[in-house]
Amino acid sequence: MEIYATELMGSKTYDSEGNFVGRVREFFIEPAEAPNRVSHYLLSRGSYQPLVAKHDQIASVSAGNMKLNVSERALELYRPNESWLAVQKDLLDQQIIDTRGRKVVRVNDVDLTEFRWNGNTELRLTQVDVGLPGAVRRLLQGVVPALLVRKLQSKLPQRAIRWEFVNLVEPDPMRRVKLRITHEKLEDLHPADLAEIMEDLSAAERQGIIASLDEETAAAVLAELDERLTTQIVEKLDPEKAADILEEMAPDAAADLLADLPKETSEELLDEMPGQEADEVRELLEFDASTAGGMMNPEFLYVGEASTRDEVLAWMRGQELNLDQLDTIVLLDATAQFSGTVPLARLLLAAGDQRMTELKMEPLLSLPANADDKDVFEIFDKYNLRMLTVINEENQPIGAITVDDVVSRLVKY
Repeated sequence: MEIYATELMGSKTYDSEGNFVGRVREFFIEPAEAPNRVSHYLLSRGSYQPLVAKHDQIASVSAGNMKLNVSERALELYRPNESWLAVQKDLLDQQIIDTRGRKVVRVNDVDLTEFRWNGNTELRLTQVDVGLPGAVRRLLQGVVPALLVRKLQSKLPQRAIRWEFVNLVEPDPMRRVKLRITHEKLEDLHPADLAEIMEDLSAAERQGIIASLDEETAAAVLAELDERLTTQIVEKLDPEKAADILEEMAPDAAADLLADLPKETSEELLDEMPGQEADEVRELLEFDASTAGGMMNPEFLYVGEASTRDEVLAWMRGQELNLDQLDTIVLLDATAQFSGTVPLARLLLAAGDQRMTELKMEPLLSLPANADDKDVFEIFDKYNLRMLTVINEENQPIGAITVDDVVSRLVKY
């Protein structure tokens, strides 16, 4: 049997001797024990102190009525418990994240399914209603008989999310721990989807989610968020946590983020980062943001032009490479100067004994670090590039600009 939270709320409750105990004013889930089982029911009657009935004290449940399998004397007085999820307070009308649909939705009602267990009746939360039927039930609750409400809402389009696809938004870190709320489901989403979801949340909710994600995921999400929101989030993070996230970001992305922060905050975070990563970011901060140096990533793949295809692939297998950014290889000549680039696709299709210098693209393209970003845009557009090498005064490669960097910068214009 299926019952809705709106039907259960306010239900008259009688004990095993037929005595009226009170009405259901709230009911709770205890996630640490069972993630979807209704564990406790708050019962109140007039000026009496509220009582609480446990899940194994329920004999039967129907819309408007609930019967216990114990007498009122067996019930305990209600005491608030932060490790309980209150369905009315914490779910109804609250925003949740639909991890399957990748969006933020508001809960209108909760669907509960009845299970018989050892002679008792348990209710388990199966899905949340985010559509018109739930809104209608809420509107007509207590005004129209439950059977008539069911008949009316059955003709409306259904929109529900199964409970296993729901991720709760709880900004308080202590309460999140008590409720055993994790964001493992969110970490499986694409960072761009998660960033879009977070833009629909409040500042406190965004803060709570970022603080609970692993550093790698948090870094990827911050890279996708609007600059204004990213700055707000990082400023409020614990400095150690913020530095750990920055360490996982590409140096150019970290530099862009730090450049938008107050200098004092930026320096504090750089001091928290490991020396090598901090030095890379500090060097990038020296460049004007509207130049090639301000757009480049100092982490890029380079090899000697005399190497063979098989030698390069063998060497690459032993490196920890960012596969998402692995697109083009920069070549160095015998004097460590820039001598060209080889697209990864061309490398893979080459013969094993072919030299890298035989595979390089023409014409030879690069820009100095002080080149204007408009020059970067023009050369990318003219030659349909995916990557462009940035060189210093000695013609040595010091960074690479990818098409992602160009698109991100163009969006800001």
